[in-house]
Amino acid sequence: MIGALPIEPLTRAAFAAFGDVIETDGARHFEINNGSTTRFHDLARVDVAAEGGHVLVNIFRARPLAMPLAIAMVEKHPLGSQAFVPLEAAPFLVVVAPPGDTVEPDDLRAFLAEAGQGVNYAPGVWHHPVIALGRETDFLVIDRGGPGNNLAEFFFDEGDRRIVEVSRPMVATP
Repeated sequence: MIGALPIEPLTRAAFAAFGDVIETDGARHFEINNGSTTRFHDLARVDVAAEGGHVLVNIFRARPLAMPLAIAMVEKHPLGSQAFVPLEAAPFLVVVAPPGDTVEPDDLRAFLAEAGQGVNYAPGVWHHPVIALGRETDFLVIDRGGPGNNLAEFFFDEGDRRIVEVSRPMVATP
């Protein structure tokens, strides 16, 4: 194993190279439905059209992984974006690396998505599969369906794995 991977706060600026942060704070918004609803507008660039793709709307039920977590693999979706939005007020961990043919352990970055935040990975961004914290969590996932190979996986050698650990207690609000 190599050094621990620091966990950064998830902000639009820090995450911009990897995709979009989906949240209402600071988002463009306006009133609709005769003033009974606030629309937070254009929160993520869903990109699934490559090679005849179409939008999929899914729910993933993620179980927490044991901490500390050795990052053994990452994956990417070269033909489309992939958005994760928790369906409850639950934090989750995001581990990403820039697009490319391969990924190095030092390319990895970790972000803590707080309750009320989601992410949209840009096409080709390496990321660890969803990491729920504290308890089983359902995520609304918007990604690409259709022809073509939209999944690549990269496995780190055992000696090249980074360790990530959330040090504060993670309790999702029921």
